[in-house]
Amino acid sequence: MQTADSARFCNNCGSPLGAAPGVPAAAAPAVPMLPLEYEIHGDNLEVVRVKLKHGQDIQAEAGKMVYKSPSVQWETRMTGKGVGGKLMGALKRKLTGESLFLTHFTGEGEVGFAGDFPGRIQAFELAPGQSVLVQRDGFIMAEGSVQLDIAFTKKLGAGFFGGEGFILQKLTGPGAAFVHGGGDFIEFKLSPGEVIQVDTGCIVAFDESVRYDVQFAGGIATSIFGGEGLFLATLTGPGRAVVQSMTLAKLRRELGGGVGAASGGGESHGLGSLTNIFGSND
Repeated sequence: MQTADSARFCNNCGSPLGAAPGVPAAAAPAVPMLPLEYEIHGDNLEVVRVKLKHGQDIQAEAGKMVYKSPSVQWETRMTGKGVGGKLMGALKRKLTGESLFLTHFTGEGEVGFAGDFPGRIQAFELAPGQSVLVQRDGFIMAEGSVQLDIAFTKKLGAGFFGGEGFILQKLTGPGAAFVHGGGDFIEFKLSPGEVIQVDTGCIVAFDESVRYDVQFAGGIATSIFGGEGLFLATLTGPGRAVVQSMTLAKLRRELGGGVGAASGGGESHGLGSLTNIFGSND
């Protein structure tokens, strides 16, 4: 077909003019991922407000959405590729205390998310390949590029007495991810070899580079009568760790007038964590 002198591509096949036959055109440069625009509002009942742009996709735990613009579309999906992958993804999410499905939001507009009880929201800007370990039930939402998986504690002591059981959630970048915890947050940036001891169950999240273990909380008398339980979780740097001032178990115990204490599930009783081997929050 006749082409104009200034044309760079063939009108018929679309090949670049002047290129050797059979040589494909140069691939278009990759479009950089737009940074997620968000704000965290509130005090002890925080809400993360996300402003979606065209082409962006966010995934959220079912039931965490507070509001959305009519122009934002949502769809519930199971994670994983193929039937087997989706079933495995659903099983992993069930083990971490989350629902079987994730809700995906696309389009242009605003969406708001919040936790299920009074607390704060922490954002993690994850680089490609960077991972953060999160307490059970802590995940709220993340960019679609963030991979959700499970992580097993490497030591039996941490699994039996760590307050979170054997299983933690693992979020891997690239992208922004948001987690929720109770009360207020305290953030630590641990140097290599630096150690912090935390009440079991008060850990919100920590970098994959941080070592997690559980140790006895002093002498027998201190453990039994000190009100802190028999064990403390130890976090060893380097890396970032976030601690919460209120756990859901403590909140339930106080609101229930000691019902949780009667069942032995409260942190203030020395052997309470023995009943929480698999980290159940039910």
